[in-house]
Amino acid sequence: MFDIPEIAVTQLPDDFTGQSDRLMLDVREYDEWDAGHVCGALHIPLTEVAARLDEIDPDAELFVICHSGGRSQRVLEYLVRNGYEGSGVAGGMLSWVQNGKPVESGR
Repeated sequence: MFDIPEIAVTQLPDDFTGQSDRLMLDVREYDEWDAGHVCGALHIPLTEVAARLDEIDPDAELFVICHSGGRSQRVLEYLVRNGYEGSGVAGGMLSWVQNGKPVESGR
Protein backbone atom coordinates (compact mmCIF):
# COMPACT_ATOMS: atom_id res chain seq x y z
CA MET A 1 0.00 0.00 0.00
CA PHE A 2 1.21 3.49 -0.81
CA ASP A 3 0.73 6.71 1.12
CA ILE A 4 -1.13 8.69 -1.53
CA PRO A 5 -1.44 12.43 -0.87
CA GLU A 6 -4.81 14.15 -1.14
CA ILE A 7 -5.62 17.71 -2.06
CA ALA A 8 -8.72 19.71 -1.15
CA VAL A 9 -10.92 20.93 -3.99
CA THR A 10 -10.51 24.46 -2.64
CA GLN A 11 -6.82 24.29 -3.57
CA LEU A 12 -7.53 23.44 -7.21
CA PRO A 13 -8.45 25.66 -10.16
CA ASP A 14 -12.04 25.55 -11.41
CA ASP A 15 -10.96 24.70 -14.96
CA PHE A 16 -8.08 22.59 -16.30
CA THR A 17 -8.61 23.54 -19.95
CA GLY A 18 -5.32 24.36 -21.65
CA GLN A 19 -3.20 23.56 -18.61
CA SER A 20 -0.27 21.58 -19.98
CA ASP A 21 1.58 21.42 -16.66
CA ARG A 22 -1.38 20.15 -14.57
CA LEU A 23 -3.78 17.32 -15.31
CA MET A 24 -7.11 16.41 -13.73
CA LEU A 25 -7.81 12.73 -14.44
CA ASP A 26 -11.41 11.59 -13.94
CA VAL A 27 -11.65 7.81 -13.49
CA ARG A 28 -15.45 7.49 -13.16
CA GLU A 29 -17.71 5.61 -15.55
CA TYR A 30 -19.13 7.19 -18.71
CA ASP A 31 -22.58 7.88 -17.23
CA GLU A 32 -21.02 9.65 -14.24
CA TRP A 33 -18.79 11.73 -16.54
CA ASP A 34 -21.76 12.68 -18.72
CA ALA A 35 -23.73 13.82 -15.66
CA GLY A 36 -21.04 16.33 -14.71
CA HIS A 37 -17.25 16.65 -14.64
CA VAL A 38 -14.46 19.14 -14.02
CA CYS A 39 -13.90 21.45 -16.99
CA GLY A 40 -10.80 20.42 -18.92
CA ALA A 41 -10.41 17.06 -17.17
CA LEU A 42 -9.17 13.96 -18.97
CA HIS A 43 -11.65 11.08 -18.76
CA ILE A 44 -10.26 7.57 -18.50
CA PRO A 45 -12.52 5.17 -16.58
CA LEU A 46 -10.81 3.01 -13.96
CA THR A 47 -11.08 -0.13 -16.08
CA GLU A 48 -9.33 1.57 -19.02
CA VAL A 49 -6.38 3.19 -17.22
CA ALA A 50 -3.86 0.40 -17.88
CA ALA A 51 -4.67 0.30 -21.61
CA ARG A 52 -4.58 4.11 -21.95
CA LEU A 53 -1.56 4.87 -19.75
CA ASP A 54 0.19 6.64 -22.63
CA GLU A 55 -2.50 9.38 -22.52
CA ILE A 56 -1.37 10.45 -19.03
CA ASP A 57 1.55 12.89 -19.14
CA PRO A 58 4.12 11.67 -16.61
CA ASP A 59 5.57 15.19 -16.32
CA ALA A 60 2.30 16.94 -15.47
CA GLU A 61 1.19 17.64 -11.91
CA LEU A 62 -1.48 14.95 -11.63
CA PHE A 63 -4.77 15.04 -9.73
CA VAL A 64 -7.13 12.06 -9.84
CA ILE A 65 -10.84 12.37 -9.11
CA CYS A 66 -13.75 9.94 -8.85
CA HIS A 67 -17.11 10.08 -7.08
CA SER A 68 -15.89 10.09 -3.48
CA GLY A 69 -12.25 8.91 -3.43
CA GLY A 70 -12.08 5.11 -3.54
CA ARG A 71 -11.42 4.60 -7.23
CA SER A 72 -8.97 7.48 -7.44
CA GLN A 73 -6.96 5.91 -4.60
CA ARG A 74 -6.75 2.59 -6.49
CA VAL A 75 -5.75 4.32 -9.73
CA LEU A 76 -3.08 6.36 -7.97
CA GLU A 77 -1.61 3.23 -6.37
CA TYR A 78 -1.38 1.70 -9.85
CA LEU A 79 0.13 4.87 -11.33
CA VAL A 80 2.73 5.13 -8.56
CA ARG A 81 3.78 1.54 -9.27
CA ASN A 82 4.28 2.65 -12.87
CA GLY A 83 6.45 5.67 -12.12
CA TYR A 84 3.86 8.44 -11.80
CA GLU A 85 3.31 10.86 -8.94
CA GLY A 86 -0.04 12.38 -8.12
CA SER A 87 -2.65 13.38 -5.58
CA GLY A 88 -6.20 12.27 -5.03
CA VAL A 89 -8.92 14.89 -4.84
CA ALA A 90 -10.25 14.67 -1.29
CA GLY A 91 -13.95 13.83 -1.32
CA GLY A 92 -14.04 13.48 -5.12
CA MET A 93 -16.82 14.98 -7.20
CA LEU A 94 -19.09 15.00 -4.15
CA SER A 95 -16.77 17.54 -2.52
CA TRP A 96 -16.27 19.40 -5.81
CA VAL A 97 -20.01 20.00 -6.17
CA GLN A 98 -20.58 20.68 -2.44
CA ASN A 99 -17.96 23.43 -2.65
CA GLY A 100 -19.80 25.10 -5.53
CA LYS A 101 -17.09 24.37 -8.10
CA PRO A 102 -18.31 24.47 -11.72
CA VAL A 103 -19.03 21.34 -13.74
CA GLU A 104 -19.78 20.68 -17.39
CA SER A 105 -21.92 17.83 -18.62
CA GLY A 106 -22.02 15.58 -21.65
CA ARG A 107 -19.15 14.33 -23.73
